[in-house]
Amino acid sequence: MPPTEHSGPHDDVEVLEGGNVSETVLRVGATVRKPWLPSSPAVTTLLRHLRAHGYAGAPATHGQRPAGFQSLEFVPGTLADRMAPMSDDALRRVGAMIRALHDLTADPCLRAESGWASLFPPEEGEVICHYDLAPWNLVRSAPVRDDEEPRWCFIDWDSAAPGTRMGDLGYAAHGFVPLHEGGDPETDGRRLRALADGYGCDPDQRRELPGAASRRVRGMFDLLEDGARTGTLPWARLHAEGHADHWGPASAYIARHTDLWARMLSDP
Repeated sequence: MPPTEHSGPHDDVEVLEGGNVSETVLRVGATVRKPWLPSSPAVTTLLRHLRAHGYAGAPATHGQRPAGFQSLEFVPGTLADRMAPMSDDALRRVGAMIRALHDLTADPCLRAESGWASLFPPEEGEVICHYDLAPWNLVRSAPVRDDEEPRWCFIDWDSAAPGTRMGDLGYAAHGFVPLHEGGDPETDGRRLRALADGYGCDPDQRRELPGAASRRVRGMFDLLEDGARTGTLPWARLHAEGHADHWGPASAYIARHTDLWARMLSDP
């Protein structure tokens, strides 16, 4: 790579953390650069669609610039996984962000784009799912003015693909509620309800959400296990780092309490 490809103002270049799908993620001035992947054309179309409809919960895209790299808006702020656990009001805000995303991506023409890189087995394509809605992919920015609401922005869209509303919301519940082994089921059910309220779940979606969360979290565990068995990266590496030790027990915890949470979500 010629060094001029990643030069910024006064060589303002920084290697960013993360990037399990894209191996190298750089901040170059006010942009993020990451390798151009087979899914990048579809992701670029998605981000442009969201931007055109005023959705602030995703970064703007500058397309393929320079050749071989995605160029995206750098959103300054703090990742939510480095902050205190979310309040119920914050969970409602996350739910509303996800609902807006899904409503804007229910267009069949958008779902017909080719090249999506879904992590999980194909689902009925209701909407475009982010597939990794989690605190480690939510940037919370400080407001520029005192009377301005802080911007919250989901990053890392490389795995976006058609999927189901409740699958995406259920995966988000795992990280944001959070639904982890060792949690208190009653407290988690109340917080899960706050997320569902923010999304505006109808009665059928409320009954479906806990089971959808169980399937997505189990799917993540299976992906890690399969990666370890086949040597597929990055999943084999993440398994070796111990990630399956979290996702397996989390899957079991959610499965034990789906009936309880379905009742709690459906109660008046």
